[in-house]
Amino acid sequence: MNRRRVLVALVPLAIGAVVAIVLSVHGGAGAGAFRAAKDGPRREIKHDKSPPLRTIAAKVTSKGKKVREEHRFREEPGGTEPDPVVQTSSVAAPNAPTTGAGWQGLSANGSLPPDPNAAVGPNHVVEIVNQHFAVYSKTGALLYGPTDTNNLWSGFGTDCEAYDDGDGTVVYDRLADRWVIQQFAVSGPYTYGTGQYLECIAVSASPDPTGSWYRYAFGGFGDEFPDYPKLGVWPDGYYTTFNLFAGGEIYDGPEVCAYDRSQMLLGQTASQQCKTVGDPDLNGLLPSDVDGAAPPAGSPNYLLGLSAASGNSLAFYKFHVDWATPANTTLTGSTVSVAPFNLACGGSACVPQKGVGQALDSLGDRLMYRLAYRNFGDHESLVVSHSVGSGSVTGVRWYEIRGPGGTPSVYQQGTYAPADGKYRWMGSAAMDKNGDIALGYSVSNASMFPSIGYTGRLAGDALGTMTQGENTLKAGTGSQKTYDRWGDYSSMSIDPSDDCTFWYTNQYLPSNGSFNWTTWIGSFQLPGCSSGGGGGGGGGGSDDFSIGASPSSLTVLKGQTGAVTISTALTSGSPQTVALSRSGVPSKVTVTFNPTSVVAGGTPSASRMTISVNKKATNGTYTITVKGTGTSATHTTPVVLTVATRSKSS
Repeated sequence: MNRRRVLVALVPLAIGAVVAIVLSVHGGAGAGAFRAAKDGPRREIKHDKSPPLRTIAAKVTSKGKKVREEHRFREEPGGTEPDPVVQTSSVAAPNAPTTGAGWQGLSANGSLPPDPNAAVGPNHVVEIVNQHFAVYSKTGALLYGPTDTNNLWSGFGTDCEAYDDGDGTVVYDRLADRWVIQQFAVSGPYTYGTGQYLECIAVSASPDPTGSWYRYAFGGFGDEFPDYPKLGVWPDGYYTTFNLFAGGEIYDGPEVCAYDRSQMLLGQTASQQCKTVGDPDLNGLLPSDVDGAAPPAGSPNYLLGLSAASGNSLAFYKFHVDWATPANTTLTGSTVSVAPFNLACGGSACVPQKGVGQALDSLGDRLMYRLAYRNFGDHESLVVSHSVGSGSVTGVRWYEIRGPGGTPSVYQQGTYAPADGKYRWMGSAAMDKNGDIALGYSVSNASMFPSIGYTGRLAGDALGTMTQGENTLKAGTGSQKTYDRWGDYSSMSIDPSDDCTFWYTNQYLPSNGSFNWTTWIGSFQLPGCSSGGGGGGGGGGSDDFSIGASPSSLTVLKGQTGAVTISTALTSGSPQTVALSRSGVPSKVTVTFNPTSVVAGGTPSASRMTISVNKKATNGTYTITVKGTGTSATHTTPVVLTVATRSKSS
């Protein structure tokens, strides 16, 4: 059935003149007909391998001063009930976590807001802001950049190279010891009904982010502007969410796309599978992003979002992708009940600053990046935050949600809003291997410049409270004039080297101004976390791990290859090296692992198993047993292989 709806957008033609454009939204083809983003599998537009990044000359192109358009949702979430989980007390600063390594990061290049985001690996920190990025050592030495983000696609062609459109993010894929950068390309020549928005994704070809990258361009958005992309790492894919705006104007609901991680890690042809959620009351989604051990084999990616229809629940989705049979891919939704919350600033800019009359936007209408996932063996946890109203100020509501693989529920929640007259917003949360939670945010009021603060709690502390006090990561020395756009997001990451050190990135101003923001990259640990023990988080007793395969069964045609991700997870004790082997491999079939050993509770915790089927192999179904031999335990997992002959029609 061809369902059709009419959307009306007001478009300015000249000063004082506005025209109403009627968008006919349907599934029809042909130039001029509105094209909605389509569900299902989509092929890549192009991919290649870059020269080493260090050999590409860094450049930062002046783009003038530009406030990037803020695509607003149709309705704002939240109610008017009192907040029953607000924390108005705070431990004194001397008891707060002390700061570790830190340095000034990237600075303004003419764009507002900055979209500060960073990721940390064993030896590097990569930071990205709107339209440029840089690579640092973990002591702050600049190793590459700053450079325009589209410079990463130099020589690639397409709009990914031609336009530096921003909204970029970076993640460290600890399951493979690789880096992933994404940004969209939306400024190319555009004809309504025939335009092409692109999602540009690059995966490092090695652990060194200054080396070569596998570069990809994906499309399929039709005439739906794919705003606010956010990427999470999962064993079977790179999951990315978008907020779709029909014709770039009317919010149409979120979309989630999975990109074939196993192919992209090898620089091979990759596909994507996408699902749209046609609910304009759902104010975006965030994909879960792995910290620590991999999720149980075969787990779907978990997604959370705020719904404008409710002030006491979160939208929860499970996205299960079947790469072999896309028709079996499913996106299923439910809700998670939470304590009532009120929209920060009532949907407008209200955060005051010292010495200027300009208030800042809280962006309280959505969850804040990242949705951090952690597998503790005996339970799974998701941690996320958003900005809420708290009396006359704003605070940061945070959640730990457990049981996402079954029926998810809130294990603990709180609103951090000490009664000191300060506004806290633009938060980001993460969890270390012990189950401790760190929360970073912006903080300001009429008597202070916008600054960067953080707090935390230990796993054994009273539920729903940030008990470790508040500290300042970087004190601002200026306020923003004229414009209300601030942040759009910040980022809290966890260091894979020890699974204890938090790295937080946010913006501040060195002096009063409009386009003079800069960023700070800082680190800290919570008490009691060290590099020994814990690995996957919380556990005790003897050292042990689990092993699983995703997919656990597959069909490979003669003359072709198939791939399986072998994942390990720490179930108790300390991390350990696990050597991989296999048995039960049929004749004319070869099986290899890359890498041949992994680290349960460490990095990398997963390996790519490649199955190559010779043209002379015998058709049939076989069970290959994958064995993981650790220093203290041995476990196996089956992989069911079906060998088949390509049909003549294919």
